[in-house]
Amino acid sequence: MTAGVRALTGSALAAALPAVARLRIAVFRDWPYLYDGSLAYEERYLAKLAAAEGAVIVAASDGGDIVGCATAAPLAAVEEELAAPFLARGLDIRRIFYCGESVLLPAWRGRGLGHAFFDHREMHAQALGGFTHSAFCAVVRPEDHPLRPKDYTPLDAFWETRGYARAEGFVARFAWKDVDEPTETEKPMQFWMRALQ
Repeated sequence: MTAGVRALTGSALAAALPAVARLRIAVFRDWPYLYDGSLAYEERYLAKLAAAEGAVIVAASDGGDIVGCATAAPLAAVEEELAAPFLARGLDIRRIFYCGESVLLPAWRGRGLGHAFFDHREMHAQALGGFTHSAFCAVVRPEDHPLRPKDYTPLDAFWETRGYARAEGFVARFAWKDVDEPTETEKPMQFWMRALQ
């Protein structure tokens, strides 16, 4: 199996949003996000992405089906919670490109698509111009969390091969309902950053 990868903007991005919503719900249900999502929430969340100037979705498709995707947009155009750690340190969020979620169905993992997702998003940032850094964030879970799989391997090493480093002290907070929780709780999201060439 091989998947074609392409960057979607404008009307093509908008057309992909229902598939992105379904992928987010399916993939983020697993560790470490444990996200008990709904299409109603996804529609609200993704509407902001669709409206953001400079936004992109990098989609991996098998035939007509999207099997994975990665989102990105200028940090100044996304949720205030994401910009807060940067603003608190006096950084110019107009110079930072935010790489949002990467979601990929299990059967397609280990085929280089994660690298392709980063390649396309970073190239998009460079094509837009004016960005000095690329950043993303990932949920932080306790080592002793009861739902942590015994064979889980964090993605830190992969991110480091991409040139990203943990941005100490840069933590956003988001609330969502875990699969084992009755209500939403707030989770810490650790930022990673790299300089764009």
